[in-house]
Amino acid sequence: MNDIDIRKRFKALLLEEDTTITDLVNLYNEANPEEPITRQNLTNKLSRQTLQYKELIKLVDVLGYDVTFTKRSN
Repeated sequence: MNDIDIRKRFKALLLEEDTTITDLVNLYNEANPEEPITRQNLTNKLSRQTLQYKELIKLVDVLGYDVTFTKRSN
């Protein structure tokens, strides 16, 4: 999977939820006031592929999602 695929998948999730990165950041900051982020910071992390796993879990959690691993069928 290349860098652009991950950004596209994240943006697709936001589209599916009819929300924006700004809205997501606001929801995240309400749920995590001790670790606030900015829209620019999140955008940069997505672009640079530096989003940490624990950040991803918290971000999708505010949208009502869980991160799961599934075994691929070959």
